[in-house]
Amino acid sequence: MENTVAKKLDSLVKLQSIDSERDELIKVRGALPDEVMDLEDEIAGYQTRVEKQNQELADLEDNINSNKAAIKDAEKLIKKYEEQQMNVRNNREYDAITKEVELQQLEIQILEKRIKESYAKIDAKKEEIDQTKNTLSEREKDLDSKKGELETITKESESDEEKLLKEREKAAKNVEERLFKSYEKVRKNMRNGLAVVPVKRGACGGCFNVVPPQQQAEIREKKKIIVCEHCGRILADVEDEIVEEVKPKRRTKRTTK
Repeated sequence: MENTVAKKLDSLVKLQSIDSERDELIKVRGALPDEVMDLEDEIAGYQTRVEKQNQELADLEDNINSNKAAIKDAEKLIKKYEEQQMNVRNNREYDAITKEVELQQLEIQILEKRIKESYAKIDAKKEEIDQTKNTLSEREKDLDSKKGELETITKESESDEEKLLKEREKAAKNVEERLFKSYEKVRKNMRNGLAVVPVKRGACGGCFNVVPPQQQAEIREKKKIIVCEHCGRILADVEDEIVEEVKPKRRTKRTTK
């Protein structure tokens, strides 16, 4: 037998109540989950930076080794040219070889300067790496602290959340598939997670826009599912405003002297 609209609405109200309780439990965690994710991303960035800096350091050391090897080659050439100078036949050959020696000596000076510059860059790079590692270490401590806080809060609410999840699963079975999909879609689009609300003081309990009296009467009848024309939330009931009767103050008789 098909559920009446009233039963469907009751099932939706029950489901919303459970989800609102779950939202409150999650709210207790505050921004901690986001903070943990942000720190994890930041740490991954610092780790990548350290890897890049270490690679740059290795490249500088390779350059030094290459320049040192080039100096040895130049020194060998100088030695070779000096030996050739001993067997020259004229001044022209001697001058040509002398020029080659000078060129190799100049090359050695340039290479030594590059080596010196590389060593200076290595010192600066090592200092940069140390700074990055120190920052990384601090962020890792922050992450451990935040994870600890989150774990403590999660454990405190774990049993309640498991209980609510079971209740939600049971309550969801009482809501027909089409309505459940609509409920989930609306709930997802609402910042406060409210997809099913009552009419309070003549207004939608979600967006607070006025609900016309005729529509309020239809909501009371519970013969069809009615949604707020402004926000799309399901209007499940109308909460009548209770007006407290104000008793008139008793007048006290004035005494005459």
